[in-house]
Amino acid sequence: MQVKDTKELKTLSIRLTTSVSELPKIIGEAYEEIMAYMQHEGVQCSGYPYVLYHNMDMNNLDIDIGWPVQHDANGEGRIKPSTIPGGKVLFATHKGPYSTLEDTYKEVMAYIEKNGIKTTEWMYEMYPNSPQDTPPEELITEIYFPVKSE
Repeated sequence: MQVKDTKELKTLSIRLTTSVSELPKIIGEAYEEIMAYMQHEGVQCSGYPYVLYHNMDMNNLDIDIGWPVQHDANGEGRIKPSTIPGGKVLFATHKGPYSTLEDTYKEVMAYIEKNGIKTTEWMYEMYPNSPQDTPPEELITEIYFPVKSE
């Protein structure tokens, strides 16, 4: 775990509300929709796919699902241009199946409390590899908690 600086990322995303139980299906559908649009429009990715969580209500998650892009893009339908703000973040990496992410989150929350770090209400995850072609024990999830500026 470390506090580090990040740069603002231009993105294309779909914002929606879902329950945690529907998350895997919803994420897969959104990534496919965004990728089809990007291929059709010739928009290039500039990073890993992500999910940005505006809240932690497991029955009513308010999320953005998307991809960082190299240049501004207009979007279409429910696909909108957006950004992930830059700044200081508490960064952690989880290796293993998504079903064990909770263990890493417990460590992150304990670190935040122990060190008196103030974070924003929102956070995001990035996914450098895919469950479609990576064994569950090799999956990587990057976790970003933006730190509130004093």
